Amino acid sequence: MPASIKDFTDLKSLRRDLQAQEKTRREAEALRLIQQEQLRVEADLFRSSIGIVAPLPGNGKLPPVPARPLPIARHHLADEQAALMESISDDFTAETLIESDASLSFARNGVSLEVVRKLRRGHWTIQAQLDLHGMRREEARDSLGEFLRQARQGGLRCVRVIHGKGLGSVNREPVLKEKVRNWLAQKEEVMAFCQARAADGGSGALVVLLKSGTSAA
Repeated sequence: MPASIKDFTDLKSLRRDLQAQEKTRREAEALRLIQQEQLRVEADLFRSSIGIVAPLPGNGKLPPVPARPLPIARHHLADEQAALMESISDDFTAETLIESDASLSFARNGVSLEVVRKLRRGHWTIQAQLDLHGMRREEARDSLGEFLRQARQGGLRCVRVIHGKGLGSVNREPVLKEKVRNWLAQKEEVMAFCQARAADGGSGALVVLLKSGTSAA
């Protein structure tokens, strides 16, 4: 093929390519204009539907700032927990200290049996109680120590500790009953305790007499 004819053919092919590119550009521009017009129409429709919008007037008040919680003395709590664990032991047995009778009474040295008899008869009003039902041994021990500490700080003299009768325990044995007696006997603030009267819980509870803030009973 002569060179002139070949050049003419290439030129026609180039023009067709340019025309195709121009057509594609025009179609893309037309699509962009259609989309832009659609967005404008939707925006006008939204503005006409909500009407005129104006900011709410301010009242000059600042939003309330929530109060920060009081700092917790974590080291102090850890020290108290450690002291509690040291002061109540599961390995301790109260049998050598308890002057026992049919009512499972306990009197610390220097406390007369008359005090125990008064306690058994309900001479002192029960001022607070702790229910250990459903607690595991460690939880019950910690709860008892904290309960006695708060009772002592509050100046209470007579409290009740409900350990249950063990009806829901394995082999229906009152596991906490013996533990609670041993724990109470280790606490210096406990002067005496005895099994509660039937109206106060019977064999499922103990009535505990605490030291007075000023003098012994």
